[in-house]
Amino acid sequence: VIDLKRGDFKPEYAGKLNFYCNVVDDTLRHATDAPTIGLILCQGKDRVLAEYALRGIDKPLGIASYELMRALPQSLQSALPSIESLEAELADALNGSEPSADKDSE
Repeated sequence: VIDLKRGDFKPEYAGKLNFYCNVVDDTLRHATDAPTIGLILCQGKDRVLAEYALRGIDKPLGIASYELMRALPQSLQSALPSIESLEAELADALNGSEPSADKDSE
């Protein structure tokens, strides 16, 4: 289970992730599966705060920080659809019509 959070780590995130892992263990895990692993990804973490928050939880949980990129790498820009095309496709789906053709493909 991966829980992506904006901002710094808060101790209550550990309890919530433990809850999510328990639900996954009870509803999705098979008898031959290992226990569910939980990972909290935050923009910042205080190591001491994280250690206190995880102490006493018997599930394999971890906390890691991440950094948002301000700009999409050039190599990925052409591989992903534009915001405009996603919005048009979503609007078409909500209206029950076929997706409109891309103007560039005409």
